[in-house]
Amino acid sequence: MPIVNRVADLQPEIQAWRRDIHEHPELLYDVHRTAAFVADRLREFGCDEVATGIGKTGVVGVIKGKRPGGNGDVKAVGLRADMDALPIQEATNLAYASKTPGKMHACGHDGHTAMLLGAARYLAETRNFAGDAVVIFQPAEEGGAGAAAMIKDGLMDRFAIDQVYGMHNVPSLPVGSFAIRPGPMMAATASVDILIEGRGGHAAKPHRCIDTLLVGAQLVTAMQQVVSRNVDPLDSAVLSLCQFNTGNARNVIPQTAEIRGTVRTLKRDVANMVEKRMHEICNGVAQMTGANVKLKFEHFYPVTMNHPAQTEIAARVAREVAGDANVYENPPMMGGEDFSYMLQARPGAFIFCGNGDSAELHHPAYNFDDEAILHGSSYWIRLVENTLAA
Repeated sequence: MPIVNRVADLQPEIQAWRRDIHEHPELLYDVHRTAAFVADRLREFGCDEVATGIGKTGVVGVIKGKRPGGNGDVKAVGLRADMDALPIQEATNLAYASKTPGKMHACGHDGHTAMLLGAARYLAETRNFAGDAVVIFQPAEEGGAGAAAMIKDGLMDRFAIDQVYGMHNVPSLPVGSFAIRPGPMMAATASVDILIEGRGGHAAKPHRCIDTLLVGAQLVTAMQQVVSRNVDPLDSAVLSLCQFNTGNARNVIPQTAEIRGTVRTLKRDVANMVEKRMHEICNGVAQMTGANVKLKFEHFYPVTMNHPAQTEIAARVAREVAGDANVYENPPMMGGEDFSYMLQARPGAFIFCGNGDSAELHHPAYNFDDEAILHGSSYWIRLVENTLAA
């Protein structure tokens, strides 16, 4: 069954919600306006329960079907959208561009929120399912582990969620198409902080100094060999050092330097090996140069691991909405996603929906394609109606 006709009728209103959210981006857990907007809409739709303040600023709506009890072992299905934006200066020149300098919806969470709101409105009108549809609006996906915070606040148990599903848009994937795979869908993430302390001094007397810039350069070069020479070519890993901060004058050798970056992996043993090699490199360079080098390696989001049975359910629903030719099995992506915590708590699946020929995620020229609303909202609706068949 293709696009839901009622969603097509609602598309202008859903688009207006999306653009309103886009104009007013908020970061991490500070999504008070967005959360209030979501809660107000859910109450207007007639949700049976609207809970706020879950995971600090998360919102949950419960929509009960025509028949209680669910479908077999599945009595409640959770659908998750993220609400937070990014600390990026928008460069789209859109009429509805961000009104807050330095903040932007550069990842499409405005679209995710609007699509799930559209689905919630339809589900509350029709209730053509058995059991509970639980719509989850999460803060702090962009580095704040908002999913973990909501789970810690009792999300899964309080609303008796049996299965949970998530969705994210992807540029370059055509609008109206989906991509999914069983097993690892997105990578585990880790943060890297390296603090170097040497001996600062005059640039004309380097022999009396321990040059932290030179030490840092050696570290950066050596670290780039970890993936290419230590990780099995059949495994996947990314080690990117993205910040190198030191010095403030052209004639002063700096006393300290700091390097920051990220590691992405699909297996925990690979992440552990990368961490071990990075410590060994830091210790070796410190011994060679006389600098004090400290590495802080912090494991963060786990692998986003799709459950096979729920992946098949999600893929089947996506094919109903988009057609067989428009649903792909994609390779894992090395980006991170805190929906991984929800997949550790309950069976479920994470799917990508196409955003067409747009700028990349986290780019100042990115914009969510409003045509994707039709497909994303329809997917959510059919997922509930299929999983909780009346």
